[in-house]
Amino acid sequence: MPFAMMTADPVSGTLLLLAALWLAAKVGGELALRLHLPAVAGELGAGIVLAILHGRFSTIPDIAASSEAGLLASLGVVILMFAVGLESTVPQMLKTGLASLRVAVIGVLVPLALGMTGAWLVLPAGTNAVVDLFIGACLCATSIGISAQVLREKGAARGAEGRVIVGAAVIDDVLGLLVLVGVSSLVTVAGSGTGLPWGSLARTLGLAVGFLALALTLGRLVTPHLFRLANRFRSEQILLPTGLGFAFLLAWLGHVAGLAPIVGAYAAGLILEPAHIRVLEERELHSLEELVHPLVVTFAPLFFVLMGARVDPATLLDARTLALALVLAGLGTFGKFVAGFTAGKGLRSAVVGWGMVPRGEVGLIFVAAGSSLLLAGRPLMESWVQAGVVGALLLTTVIGPVGLGWALKRTTRES
Repeated sequence: MPFAMMTADPVSGTLLLLAALWLAAKVGGELALRLHLPAVAGELGAGIVLAILHGRFSTIPDIAASSEAGLLASLGVVILMFAVGLESTVPQMLKTGLASLRVAVIGVLVPLALGMTGAWLVLPAGTNAVVDLFIGACLCATSIGISAQVLREKGAARGAEGRVIVGAAVIDDVLGLLVLVGVSSLVTVAGSGTGLPWGSLARTLGLAVGFLALALTLGRLVTPHLFRLANRFRSEQILLPTGLGFAFLLAWLGHVAGLAPIVGAYAAGLILEPAHIRVLEERELHSLEELVHPLVVTFAPLFFVLMGARVDPATLLDARTLALALVLAGLGTFGKFVAGFTAGKGLRSAVVGWGMVPRGEVGLIFVAAGSSLLLAGRPLMESWVQAGVVGALLLTTVIGPVGLGWALKRTTRES
């Protein structure tokens, strides 16, 4: 029976869609972990497999074209960025020191330049320069979650290098989001054919910086009162709904300000410091991070499955796609690794450098943002280009933990 006939009832169609998404995500993630790879690699692969199966069996839902899947994935990435923000606080960002700042700045600028160079070398002649710029921007971000797991396993999470990596990744996220905002604005206005929009770009970046500044200053003053008020409620389980409501509100305000919703969600996580919500956490016997974690585990994988499903399987074996993926992965790895050598004396540069290599979910969020952009009425990145960028990010996600484990083992043996 064709899938369209089976899904005449929208509820039943959504049930099958959810079953496919969640089961594929968990199976793919499990297979990846058993192969000693990050779960995100398996979730991306699961999406690709679902896309292939849909092409052969009509009963398999079309994940890539599903508006329901898109909505769930969007919610998942907002929750994910909120959780990433919860892992740090504004004072912690300020205490990471010059070492983290140097590593973060170099770790953004060098991969951006190298990514643009790699795209210029591989993409056809005549490609708009803003496409190269956006591809370079996709290589800027660092996924701290993957490196943090390796550091914890090796007992190095609380060491000097571990603190620098975490601090640099936090600053890296903020800088990367600003790069994404600026480049997206440049793409939008460049597509209108009005020339280089320096004034518009400056306004957009100013708005982004202003929004973050207000959120991280005024927001920190407002949140204690908000959660003190919430503590007066007699209802049970107040902390999680209030926290999520606050995250979605700032995500919406970020969107209204012309920014990506993930910027607001990330800012919401940074603002909610432990002191602001300690009374509610003691009342409910759980921290906000503990309460949000199951939602991240449940919804974030849907975003990665959808990203994989949107990769055209036919492009994966395309020579251009493979060349682009390998070139960008190599240059992206080198750019982040070099940043580790700016950490300073007394720190193991190779450990810091390898710790900054994985892109993981953050880079994929950048690609997803670019997939909705148009340049002169056409998608910013062709399907084979998008597949190549995703492939490069996936390679760095695999290479990073391997290199970090090797560097930790080698330096420990030498000492």
